[in-house]
Amino acid sequence: MKKALLSLSLACVALCVAVAGRAETALNGGGSSFDQPAFAKWFEAYRKVDPTVTFNYQANGSGFGQSALLSQTIDFGASDFTMDDQKMAKSNNGPVLQLPIVAGAVVLSYNLPGSPKLKFDGETVADIYLGKITKWNDPKIAALNPGVSLPNSDIVAVHRSDSSGTSYIFTDYLSSVSSAWDSSIGRSSTPKWVGGIGGKGNAGVAGQVKQLPGAIGYVELAYAVQNKLPYATMKNRAGKFVEASPESVSVALGTATIPDDFRFSMVNAPGDAAYPIAGPSWVLLYQQQKDAAKGAALAKFFKWVVTEGQKISPELDYAPLPESVQKRILAKLASVKS
Repeated sequence: MKKALLSLSLACVALCVAVAGRAETALNGGGSSFDQPAFAKWFEAYRKVDPTVTFNYQANGSGFGQSALLSQTIDFGASDFTMDDQKMAKSNNGPVLQLPIVAGAVVLSYNLPGSPKLKFDGETVADIYLGKITKWNDPKIAALNPGVSLPNSDIVAVHRSDSSGTSYIFTDYLSSVSSAWDSSIGRSSTPKWVGGIGGKGNAGVAGQVKQLPGAIGYVELAYAVQNKLPYATMKNRAGKFVEASPESVSVALGTATIPDDFRFSMVNAPGDAAYPIAGPSWVLLYQQQKDAAKGAALAKFFKWVVTEGQKISPELDYAPLPESVQKRILAKLASVKS
């Protein structure tokens, strides 16, 4: 009898250990809406790799991703612009790694009768958002689009209302091509807009454009595609009109000089086939993790993202990271400790 009870006890212990071994690790993230479609797909695919890891991601904008990570209310952040040294110094939990995980295009979507395919250059887009061009049939827009019937209607410029990395990429580009923009508004995640209507997140801007006749707004390419919004081809630095695509973003990414700290811009890139309004998005995480299980799970997940996850990126209209960049990121992820 004692032998039977001992065997039963050992079996219960073994079962408890097995159940504990399958305990879920919940990873909480937040920030960029620019790459939220990619995250959603990665989370879904990774469940097949490791079903013990669950994810919660709040796409509340890049500014949220940075501040929430620094206040340690999330396990990882995502941002389409990097923290500077001054902001990094606010971390009281050790060094923060800022690692690129994807690159994408910011496109100009619009709501016009017949959804004509339009062409824009940087100066014209800057003048629209500076309030200098207010009608769709303005001579500057008409000159770029010969043969297109443009209505004599007001332009409704839609912009982000939150702290946004997409806004940073957009204003980084406009500052690169328009001296008027650079001297008045400049590069910012929270620009001081000249009028217009605000929307929260890429989804909010896409929603405003979709429902407002005469609207124009800047969104990450995946949001334009998902919402079936037309978007303009852009005149690039080489003077060529290029459509946003994973391929044209990859061309721009391939021209970028990427330093050791991974802080870089890829707007207005050289090359006939480069799309000009493109940028990376970075994941933010602490190098020294307080929770061993979460630290290990984070490192393992993002190692998967920068390798296997990149194969999914083009399906979602993002550009994958070059293999040489992947290797550099993997080396940084190897430094994550608990």
